[in-house]
Amino acid sequence: MKKLSLDELDRKDVDAFRRMPKLAVRLVLDNIRSGLNVGSAFRTADAFALHGITICGISAKPPHREILKTAIGATDSVEWTYSESALEAVRALKKAGWKICLVEQTDQSISLEKFRMRPGESYALVFGNEVRGISEELLAEADIALEIPQFGTKHSLNVSVCVGVLSWEFFRQQQAESGIREAI
Repeated sequence: MKKLSLDELDRKDVDAFRRMPKLAVRLVLDNIRSGLNVGSAFRTADAFALHGITICGISAKPPHREILKTAIGATDSVEWTYSESALEAVRALKKAGWKICLVEQTDQSISLEKFRMRPGESYALVFGNEVRGISEELLAEADIALEIPQFGTKHSLNVSVCVGVLSWEFFRQQQAESGIREAI
């Protein structure tokens, strides 16, 4: 066994990445306090070829030194927009046909391992503030709430970890549905 070099990984350049097919998954970051978490979301969106990111509220936006530190260039490859209001952004996505999935513990949350994507649907995954979670006003806009099962003493995961777990699961399910990996 040997580690692969960067040349052996045969990664696409930014222009090729922008032209390639993307997963029908968009991240919505609602008032994320840490620029490091926002940067991590960019890097994850690049890794799984997600549709893009909508940054909302107080969340840092590129160029920001903390974002650039963890994104390591993904702000150049991943399409992103900014909205002062997460509510307006989510309503616009919903009107455009995106299924709104809040990542939050609610009385109606579905545990992630039980969730099955519907073929042909586009999903906006909404991640809330590191302390307060999803804002109450967004609950009414949700088509679904998803929850990552946890078995320890803590009641939450870091938002960047949640972004990674959800992005992988949606990638895995869409790959199984459509063979997206071969298209990428």
